[in-house]
Amino acid sequence: MAARVTRSRGATATKAPKRTSTAATPSKPEANISKKRKRDAVVKDEPKDETPPGKAKKGKTSSSKAPSAKDLEAGAKMAEGFQKTRDAQRDEPEAEHKARTKANPYGLSPGETPFPKYDRPTPEECHEVRNILAKVHGDISAPKTIPTPSLNSSGCGEVPSVLDALVRTRLSAATNNQNSSRAFKGLVDRFGLLKSGIGKGSVDWNAVRKAPQKDVFEAIKSGGLADVKSRDIKKILDMVYEENQERKENIKQEGKGSAADAAEEDGEEKQSELAKADAQVLSLDHLHLLSNEDAFQKLLGYPGIGPKTASCVLLFCMQRPSFAVDTHVFRLTKWLGWVPTEQKAKAMAKAEAKETGEKVKSATVTREKTYAHLDVRIPDDLKYPLHYLLIKHGKHCPWCSAKAGAASKVGTCPVAHLMTGKGRNKGLAKGVKSEVEDEADEEDEEEQEQEEDDDVEVKSEEEGVDVKSEEEDIDVKDEVKDESEDEEMHGNKV
Repeated sequence: MAARVTRSRGATATKAPKRTSTAATPSKPEANISKKRKRDAVVKDEPKDETPPGKAKKGKTSSSKAPSAKDLEAGAKMAEGFQKTRDAQRDEPEAEHKARTKANPYGLSPGETPFPKYDRPTPEECHEVRNILAKVHGDISAPKTIPTPSLNSSGCGEVPSVLDALVRTRLSAATNNQNSSRAFKGLVDRFGLLKSGIGKGSVDWNAVRKAPQKDVFEAIKSGGLADVKSRDIKKILDMVYEENQERKENIKQEGKGSAADAAEEDGEEKQSELAKADAQVLSLDHLHLLSNEDAFQKLLGYPGIGPKTASCVLLFCMQRPSFAVDTHVFRLTKWLGWVPTEQKAKAMAKAEAKETGEKVKSATVTREKTYAHLDVRIPDDLKYPLHYLLIKHGKHCPWCSAKAGAASKVGTCPVAHLMTGKGRNKGLAKGVKSEVEDEADEEDEEEQEQEEDDDVEVKSEEEGVDVKSEEEDIDVKDEVKDESEDEEMHGNKV
């Protein structure tokens, strides 16, 4: 009889002696028996656990411990607080819910920087960069009057009508000027212009509002992303129409209702607004009555409109000081050190948490936070020229362009000595540098940054909800787009 094979922890299994048999040889050789069947032939004899109750096993540590009474009490209070908050939000009126969730969707506080301890850029740094870039790309200054709008180019929102500026800028998102201009011309050709009256020469936005979305889609499809943009434009125009009619009633009732700023208009402006509403000429020109902060927040409330688009409408159409941050501006200002690195931001967030006793806030350096910081730090008179000059430089400087094919890097970058990262401050100041050397520098810096990140690692708790608009979701991909598809809203200017 064959010996039984047993295996226990720490013991070595012994092979059973071969069983001899006079029976016929099986059709399949023993060597072909599957590993699973061989494993099944071994009988495992696991030792029983005889550890006394309440004691941990030798050589092992307990992965959990019973919570204390204090922990249980704290957890119960926290759960009770969550329940109250949830019940209150569930019972709140719909209007209050919308106001709470949309009043500040990007977590920005106008006039406040998310990096209060970071004191760059200084006014002197801003002037220096502006002067250097102006010598290379030409001097830029804000126009005293808004130019007559072009019907062949969507532009960057530099038109007299706020609604025109908003729709044009929405069309310009995540595409180049040629494509967005074709889309805008498609709207003009399909829905026409107002021939006479109050809004003469403007696109008939009310006709666009009343048209089916598929007609708007067909009109702008040559510009790309037509499904998203046509839906946003339709929603914007519906909201503007309702707002215009509400304001008309409020003006007639001398400022009653939510549009209280109507009381600030003079008689002529009120009559003009009433005439537009009666003729169903859609308009957002009443936003001129609001402060910069209120106008910015108001613009963010429209579908598909993010901080960049809202800032552009303020800067170019409403002629308010606002530093719009597109992908080029974001890239260059990071290299210039005008916003903190991720490591620096985390260290500052950790230090702030220690001072206040609060939880560590998110320290990610996003484009929205960059806008909020630079809008505070950059002097108002430099916001317009620096915006244009940084975009132009970001497109045309062979060293600073994000264009994947920018391999013919010759000469020097005029602001290289002010930049950090990407080997700029070392390579460009000395002249031509090979791509191999540049890539080696980038790898060294990435390793160094990783080491620094490990030293100042902060476990940050993300606060708020990701409420990026569709426009911002699309634009975040601009960094990896080919430069020909990244001219955005400034193609006709720079």
